[in-house]
Amino acid sequence: MAPRLCIKCQSSKAMLKRPKTQEQVCRECFFALFEEEVHETVVQTKLFKHGERVAIAASGGKDSTVLAHIMTTLNARYGYGLDLFLLSIDEGIAGYRDDSLETVKRNELQYGIPLKVVSYKDLYGWTMDEIVAQIGTKNNCTFCGVFRRQALDRGAVLAGANKIATGHNADDVAETVLLNILRGDVPRLGRCANIITGEDSSLPRVKPFKYAYEKEIVLYAYYKKLDYFSTECVYAPFAARGFAREFIKDLEAARPMAIIDVIRSAEDFIFTTASEDKLPQPRTCERCSYISSQPVCKACVLLEGLNRGLPRLGVSRTRGRRGEKAGLHPDVERIVTTQAASAVRWTAPGVSVDKEAVGSSSHGIVELAAAPVSSSSVEPLPAVVASCIAQPKGEEGCAPEGASATALLQEAHTGQGQGGSAAARAGDTVLGLEGGHVNGSGG
Repeated sequence: MAPRLCIKCQSSKAMLKRPKTQEQVCRECFFALFEEEVHETVVQTKLFKHGERVAIAASGGKDSTVLAHIMTTLNARYGYGLDLFLLSIDEGIAGYRDDSLETVKRNELQYGIPLKVVSYKDLYGWTMDEIVAQIGTKNNCTFCGVFRRQALDRGAVLAGANKIATGHNADDVAETVLLNILRGDVPRLGRCANIITGEDSSLPRVKPFKYAYEKEIVLYAYYKKLDYFSTECVYAPFAARGFAREFIKDLEAARPMAIIDVIRSAEDFIFTTASEDKLPQPRTCERCSYISSQPVCKACVLLEGLNRGLPRLGVSRTRGRRGEKAGLHPDVERIVTTQAASAVRWTAPGVSVDKEAVGSSSHGIVELAAAPVSSSSVEPLPAVVASCIAQPKGEEGCAPEGASATALLQEAHTGQGQGGSAAARAGDTVLGLEGGHVNGSGG
């Protein structure tokens, strides 16, 4: 029997079935469809304005790497006129973030856009390893999520950004909707599905991948042979999102469009005036001037507990008088509120920058040096694709990587389909049509 042809071009052999639409397409048509859908999302939702400076939140994982690739491609192809740069956060997790930052530095050279790195240690005086040593693994994602979100905002502001683009995809948004339903957090249901968040602040966040399936992002990275980091965060097994994530994957296995349906349902929620009144009103933190719904922001509350040797204080108490002043690391507390960068040190593993030298650099940020990319620095496929398909996420902006994509691709290659796990059940994502198997050179 003749090989099945791509449903789009009708000339090349169909190499994969799109998880989102179930269309059987060739690789080139898949690339074009994926890129065009992201472009339509950008245009229809008016995510950007010409001339804006946009920070791409870069962790080195599959989502942020594909986002960097797509944004640079579309920016050049359609003339968005955006000034793009990579913004990475060094949480201080040995054996994870230090390695992933090496990938981000390679991405800097591959995509020709500058990289800015800011660390927890410099902003808060703590690394995540030091925090976990104090609090254990039960609430570590709470600390990391809050600190990471604020660190991204502060880094973007100091770098002169107008917006932050994150790699949150359709699966992530659907998980957040489900979590808010389970928590009974009705007021946030209308906001959690927004493609632009933080519009009431000076630094909105946008999600170009809001309607892009996580599996399709993995396939895009796989067939494009993109260079990204695929090791799971050492603290990821303790994240609480796993239940919602598995439920969403089960829904998708039964009905592929379920993810989009969940998102559309959240978009269509209409709240009563009483519900709207429960939404916290934005204000600024009395201590660090960061945007907050309370007099003192969550980051300052968490830091107070850490600095007083009572880390659970910040987790359990979020309102009222909180005792003595807590806040950012003493070296940066003053300058953060004034958005002056002369006393901030931006670091990456193995790179130490003198504070005085920072003040003379563009936007107060020191560009990081990175070694040239060599072919040996990029793992051969499919090993490089062994990143998480169903990765746990902490608070918004926290995206620890996992390794369940290995099961997806290996089982797809060996012809397995409806396996036991969520990742295994996704085995029909890549098709070896007419008895064949997908390989790196197929076309």
